[in-house]
Amino acid sequence: MTRTNNPAEKIIVALDGMRPEEAIAFASNLTGLRWVKVGLELFVASGPEVLSIFRDKGLKIFLDLKFHDIPATVAGACRAAAGHGVDLITVHACSGHKALSVAKESVSEGAAENGFPTPLLLAVTVLTSWQESQFKKDLGISQPLLERVQDFAQLAKDAGFGGCVCSPLEVGILRSLHSYPFELVTPGIRFDNNDMEDQTRVMNPGAAIKAGATRIVIGRPITRALDPEKAFSRCCSEVDN
Repeated sequence: MTRTNNPAEKIIVALDGMRPEEAIAFASNLTGLRWVKVGLELFVASGPEVLSIFRDKGLKIFLDLKFHDIPATVAGACRAAAGHGVDLITVHACSGHKALSVAKESVSEGAAENGFPTPLLLAVTVLTSWQESQFKKDLGISQPLLERVQDFAQLAKDAGFGGCVCSPLEVGILRSLHSYPFELVTPGIRFDNNDMEDQTRVMNPGAAIKAGATRIVIGRPITRALDPEKAFSRCCSEVDN
């Protein structure tokens, strides 16, 4: 994907928590919107039909289903997802090198079979809801979270992925290790006056881009704002400064 100075190209609005008709209406009415994120909630509620609706509206699609399974299943899921003309697809890095490698092969096949460009694959490193102490306690992992994120990012790079998903707190070190065009997409974005809700490793939009993020993912601070247009415009201004 080519770099751009258009701030709206750096902002992916997550349409989580909406019914399909609400998500379509919201995306249709938000001036300047370029990217939408379709996650598990919306995809399960709507099925793949919503993807073609967004695509027909000229929007770019981040299909964030975070595939994590045995290699054959990950490959099949990625092949099917690529056939819907989406732009970004996520796979959990902890699926392992073999699963990531076959996913890379499968997206090219699925896109070509349906006449679409090959989507970019992103490896999910460590979810932004994890805190260091809980990460170690619940999963029994002694390795520091930051080191685990770095290892997962390298695993993605070795498998030929186009980038990874990480919290904004790790994006600086990852950018120092992986130059562009390796994409660093960061959820966990909040305005400074927002409640973090279920996120723990967060940053504001401008700081995340300055730290090295290629694109940011932001949902509720825009979708639940009293004035979504104003909130989206604020986000554009922050990433543009």
